[in-house]
Amino acid sequence: MITLHAGRHAVADYVTAPDLAPDLVPRPYLHPVRTLAGTVVTDLLPEDHRWHLGASLAMPDVSGTNLWGGRSYVHGQGYVPLDDHGRIEHTGWHSRADDAVDEELRWTDRAGATLLLERRTLRAEDTGDGRSWLLTVATALTNPGAALVELRSPAVNGRGEGAGYGGFFWRLPASADPRVTAGALRTEDAVNGSAQPSVTVSAGAGDAAYTLTFSGLQDDDRWFVRIAEYPGVGAALAFEQPLVIAPGETVSRRYQVLVSDGRPDAAR
Repeated sequence: MITLHAGRHAVADYVTAPDLAPDLVPRPYLHPVRTLAGTVVTDLLPEDHRWHLGASLAMPDVSGTNLWGGRSYVHGQGYVPLDDHGRIEHTGWHSRADDAVDEELRWTDRAGATLLLERRTLRAEDTGDGRSWLLTVATALTNPGAALVELRSPAVNGRGEGAGYGGFFWRLPASADPRVTAGALRTEDAVNGSAQPSVTVSAGAGDAAYTLTFSGLQDDDRWFVRIAEYPGVGAALAFEQPLVIAPGETVSRRYQVLVSDGRPDAAR
């Protein structure tokens, strides 16, 4: 485990080799992520979705391999327990510092065969305003094989219902009065599937109130948002159509999350 610091504040623990059951898809994750005041803004192994691991990169269908966790969606059958789970393995460091890490990872199928290679960097920066810090997550996914690799969501596989999840996903803790906005959009249904430049979620009360602002969509990416069923925000790579990575091709993304104490009204 590595602890990231924003200035003098310890703000996030990064677990690179978790000891988890195969159906939870072992993979690196950030948890707990904290505000500068120490409020925890991620959740780990929640009872409703045990495979939600803080803030992580995960995908429900990578050329037939479940790299999300839990049951797999099969069109016409719903969610089915299948022996199709892979894992995302940390394989080495390029650099490590108090405020940043740069690493190599391998996305594998259930038999251990490599599906994708990843270069990932994480960085924490103190904004200097006394209430916020900025997390940057950059990822580059490369197809090292001779066949196309398809990234798909349950929505793409026939479920619909706005279930386009998969990519960078942040599971929020249970908090009082969660609210989501994206530009002029003010409801979960409106924000889910949108391509606004940023999404803001605020929750909690008093000293435990916090605000998270997510950005970094590219190309056909969309926001995946849940508030009523469970609280979570994701930058979805295959919300409406598969993301296909050709042999030798690299797909890159750079996400940022502004983590702030208090709610927007209180900040203003």
